[in-house]
Amino acid sequence: MPGNPSEREFKPLKIAVMTVSDSRTQDTDKSGDTLVKLLTDAGHALAEKRIVPDDIYQIRAATSQWIADDTINAVITT
Repeated sequence: MPGNPSEREFKPLKIAVMTVSDSRTQDTDKSGDTLVKLLTDAGHALAEKRIVPDDIYQIRAATSQWIADDTINAVITT
């Protein structure tokens, strides 16, 4: 069956990961690290990983930068 997912060509994505937190650091960001591991283990590429304070304007700014970047295919937040 041509629509079978196992017969489709895998296309790796370039994914940006954002952790929204006022308390996490690069050393303590377990959820962000887990997402990076899962996406790279699945064959995708990490575009960027960033920790952003829980502030709507900073979240919007970071997300807007990634959306405007033609090389980034997806954004995951945690």
